[in-house]
Amino acid sequence: MEYTTFGNTGVEVSRLGFGGAPAGLKNYLAEYDPRDGQAACAIRAALEKAVELGITYFDSAPGYGDGVSERVFGDVLHGLDAEVFVATKVGPGRAGKAAASLRESLGRLRREYVDLLQIHGGSYSDEQASAILARGGMLEELEQLKRDGLVRFVGFTSEDNNPAVYTFIRSGRFDVMQICYNLIFQHPYEPSRPFGSLYEAERAGMGIVTMRTLTSGTFQRWVRQVNPADNFDYTEPLIQFVLSNPLVDVALIGMRTPEMVVRNAAICENRAGRIDLSRLHQRYVGEGGAAHGKRVRADER
Repeated sequence: MEYTTFGNTGVEVSRLGFGGAPAGLKNYLAEYDPRDGQAACAIRAALEKAVELGITYFDSAPGYGDGVSERVFGDVLHGLDAEVFVATKVGPGRAGKAAASLRESLGRLRREYVDLLQIHGGSYSDEQASAILARGGMLEELEQLKRDGLVRFVGFTSEDNNPAVYTFIRSGRFDVMQICYNLIFQHPYEPSRPFGSLYEAERAGMGIVTMRTLTSGTFQRWVRQVNPADNFDYTEPLIQFVLSNPLVDVALIGMRTPEMVVRNAAICENRAGRIDLSRLHQRYVGEGGAAHGKRVRADER
């Protein structure tokens, strides 16, 4: 397994992270019912296999099946003799209730503290960001939980790359950012400028976690629409694309079976499969081209 130092936290984590949404959400990305005994056994076996293969980063949330995902994580990880990094979340609408939410999560996770507590957001308005950062706002609650020893680090999640994300980063008060980034949703990383929240978070010393590594099936559905006969398995190139980005610490993948875990762990370990992102984004070739520092006019792009 490949490991990295997680931003300025000083903690070493696996670059492959186990995403908890599929463990708790019914029919999320594929047919699945967490109440089905056989399916639940497969999830538990997947978690055990993940620990066995050296995955140390586990991410869940109360919203993944009304606590079901956290409960599964707690039942399995509590009984294993392994050091793991456990992250969970609290909804941005629970200002004043973060401590209560965390206590419920700790009970389900069967832990005395969590390594990371994140504000669970999809997209934040400027007003929401200001309220979160304001005196007496939600971030102050998370910081108090950190001082109380119930949380080691605090972060936020976002599907977006809007101004609120940069406001959070530049506040200097978050340890970790979890952001949507993959082959088709590359908005946090524009290397030809360079520009994007991945760069900003890296400069701020934050740990960087990416979600939707496999595009949540969007890329695969697009390929099937334009080429219905296509039967290529895009799992490896999609994972390798994200792991090829040196700014990414952890790439989250939701896994429901031990076989998925084995396959994805092998992909992560295959560093020969990484690509050169600078070459991928190169527009000119040969002497005097963009690779040699030539500036490109807007009308040439």
